[in-house]
Amino acid sequence: MALREFLQKECGFSTTLWKKLRRSGTFSLNGLPANAAQTRIKSGDELCWHLAEESRISPEDIPLDILYEDAALLIVNKPAGILVHPTGGEHSHTLANAVLFHYEAHGEKHAFHPVHRLDRQTSGLVLIAKEAHMQHLLSAHDAIERIYFAVIEGKLPEPCGTITAPIARRPGSIIERMVSPAGKYAVTHYETLAEHGGLSLLALRLATGRTHQIRVHLAHLAHPLLGDDLYGGRTDRIARQALHAHRLHLRHPSSGEEITVHAPLPADMSVFFPEIYGNFSLFTKDS
Repeated sequence: MALREFLQKECGFSTTLWKKLRRSGTFSLNGLPANAAQTRIKSGDELCWHLAEESRISPEDIPLDILYEDAALLIVNKPAGILVHPTGGEHSHTLANAVLFHYEAHGEKHAFHPVHRLDRQTSGLVLIAKEAHMQHLLSAHDAIERIYFAVIEGKLPEPCGTITAPIARRPGSIIERMVSPAGKYAVTHYETLAEHGGLSLLALRLATGRTHQIRVHLAHLAHPLLGDDLYGGRTDRIARQALHAHRLHLRHPSSGEEITVHAPLPADMSVFFPEIYGNFSLFTKDS
């Protein structure tokens, strides 16, 4: 089998990564340097490669709430109020800066490879791959199960259900999205976990991963997230949109191990539900 075929089928190499290995990476076969483009492999061969990665992100000593880490993956609980990645106008105090400092402090050399992202004002779990090919493997739409907690005003007509509504960019805006027949297919499953004081706590499972998907779907049902000023939510009871990435479930791309990580509901959301009742089973089982 050609090395390229093996790396792309079995190791998550994208075409871009393969070109990078061929042009500027180093590769050895059974302990000896080899030309990646001309290499064919067989069962029992030992492969080793290195891809030099440069990052323009500066490491910063920012506290990280790490809930899982191994040689390939990192899962952190991001607080509301910080970006996952620097933008054109904001280069510091992001999750990326903090993660690169963590790598540096532990003698590891990696670039920043988030498998998915959260909005600045959304809290909760972010999965980060330490190598680009791992990021590529985990980027398949069904590789990760993600469950969110959300607080809305009022209650939805049905205690559980599925929202299927295509999402498109709102004309004239580079940020805001809307439900539109011309949009991309989007599906969100939800369950009401608790009701208290005119508010509802929902668990939501994403079947697709569109930008602002939960925010847009709930606003479409006339129940925007509490605190979500972009989509019509009240802002007098919480200082950000009440959305939290609570649970990640995935199969480890290297070991095949099933991994489930939970991040508890943060204080600014749990304060609305001093006694939470409800059946969490559909959304929190590890199996």
